[in-house]
Amino acid sequence: MHPFVTLQHVLPQHALSRLLGAVADSRQRHLKRLLIKAFVAAYGVDLSEAIGESADDYSSFNDFFTRRLRPDTRPIAEAPGQIVSPADGTVSQAGVIRNGSLLQAKGHEYAVADLLGNTDFAHSFTDGSFATIYLAPYNYHRVHAPCDARLAATLEVPGRLFSVNSVTERHVHGLFARNERLVLHLDTDFGACALVLVGAMIVGRIAVAWPDGPTSPYRRRQLQTPSGVAFERGDEVGAFMLGSTVVALFPPGTVELARHVQAGASIKMGEPLGRER
Repeated sequence: MHPFVTLQHVLPQHALSRLLGAVADSRQRHLKRLLIKAFVAAYGVDLSEAIGESADDYSSFNDFFTRRLRPDTRPIAEAPGQIVSPADGTVSQAGVIRNGSLLQAKGHEYAVADLLGNTDFAHSFTDGSFATIYLAPYNYHRVHAPCDARLAATLEVPGRLFSVNSVTERHVHGLFARNERLVLHLDTDFGACALVLVGAMIVGRIAVAWPDGPTSPYRRRQLQTPSGVAFERGDEVGAFMLGSTVVALFPPGTVELARHVQAGASIKMGEPLGRER
């Protein structure tokens, strides 16, 4: 096993994430300015896209990390039937869901039912399509609706908090189905879709954009059926407090992924992910 992965098996993942999350939430002026400036310098974050353009414009590091962007920086593709990327990031894997499994990394697959935590719901995606988008630390960290949809249900799934990167994708079997995650059941005009927000090491929380929604970390598996929550294409659905991964799943015969949506491709929220067939 890779030494980095071995270390993560023995680390107190949740306790470490809570500790660092508390630091990231600190409103101590000098600490948050130091953290933000160091992060911007280390990762080359382009703050010209953000509503706040300096460390003093943010109340905490997490406020900076989940920074909102100026509306003109992420135009939403408007063509009829267009499906858009729910997040900024890198396409980890994308393609067809074969034999009830998703591709995690070359030579590594995992079951849709394990990811979604619901076998019956997983059957809806047999022979469908999927896209996994990895959000690096420097990316914009809010997640948006890929199409017009009604939120039918949410499932909170407790789990581990392995770091999500190319190393763990190759060495941790079923990584996305083992980490803590929030599964969104979406009803659309073309069928039931799923959007899965996967937690990771140091991800203190996954926040949602509607009132009275689930709040992480998730202590137990819990299904909720919110009433009256709907999204238009490009509406915000949630945010990661530090980075992770989003998996979008579509039922068979409904969505054709765009040709550029393939492993290693960079993508931004609002750009075409695919289109309705």
